[in-house]
Amino acid sequence: QVQLVESGGGLVQAGDSLRLSCAASGRTFSDYHMGWFRQAPGKEREFVAAIARSGSNTRYADSVKGRFTISRDNAKSTVYLQMNSLRPEDTAVYYCAADRRLTIALVTSEYEYVYWGQGTQVTVSS
Repeated sequence: QVQLVESGGGLVQAGDSLRLSCAASGRTFSDYHMGWFRQAPGKEREFVAAIARSGSNTRYADSVKGRFTISRDNAKSTVYLQMNSLRPEDTAVYYCAADRRLTIALVTSEYEYVYWGQGTQVTVSS
């Protein structure tokens, strides 16, 4: 079992930056690929970014590529999402999630992630 707690959300203006954190506890953090997802009101949850167990590989949704950066610190059992040049359409609840599969590939489907945090709200005003 892995417990995930997100933090760092808030209300910002378009063009601003935010850094989300997700602290993990329980099992060995470096055993899991980690991902960030988001869900806007009235929309389905969507993939944002993922990072491999070692941090050597990352994957991004096209909508955030070049603006968001995912990273992790296995010594601190924490994954981060640095969000720059925020846009109103980035407004959503952001969730971190853990993928315990042993494969190398990073996946975008939420169904492959078995542990989830409670989410943190990000609101970007225009």
